[in-house]
Amino acid sequence: MKSAEPTPQRGPTVGRGSRMRAAVLAATITELTETGYAALTVDAVAQRAGVHKTTIYRNWKTSDGLVADALAHHFATDIPIPDTGAVKDDLRALARALVATMTTSAGRALLTTALSDTARTPQLAEIKRALFEDRFRRAEPVVDRAVERGELPTDTDPGELLKALVAPIYFRLVFTGEPVDETTADRAVDVALAAAHAHALPTP
Repeated sequence: MKSAEPTPQRGPTVGRGSRMRAAVLAATITELTETGYAALTVDAVAQRAGVHKTTIYRNWKTSDGLVADALAHHFATDIPIPDTGAVKDDLRALARALVATMTTSAGRALLTTALSDTARTPQLAEIKRALFEDRFRRAEPVVDRAVERGELPTDTDPGELLKALVAPIYFRLVFTGEPVDETTADRAVDVALAAAHAHALPTP
């Protein structure tokens, strides 16, 4: 009697739908952190996520599309929007959360990815623009509530105030390489609020 052939061993599987999507996006972020954008491959993401690469190609037509989706998902959920009842505390919480996120190894790697190859990859350039727009839009209630409480001038533009808040942080992260910590965040808050109260920010 002929013995039965051994059953081929398959890698781990995460199923379909939202569970599969979450696993693939998380694996993409990890690969970006560990190997960088240039070295990322769909094969490596599939192996890490526990799915077949055909599953990835079926849901994301290109590796750039996969990276763009992973970045959008990550940056949309990494910084919660505070509501402390005081604008200075809200902005401090926002700025400190940004610093905490972007100074991790993962945050630096993802920032590098978001800023790289944008000329060659229009999809990543569009995602970068959309990410900042989404972050400012989600944070607008912080400024709107402060205006309603009388803590900020009525002509304060939420987007311009938030740009003034994050600009010193990103300038150090991207250009000068200077240390970025909670002191950096708190000073950014003071500068942004001073500009708002001096009516030095562009108005709508």
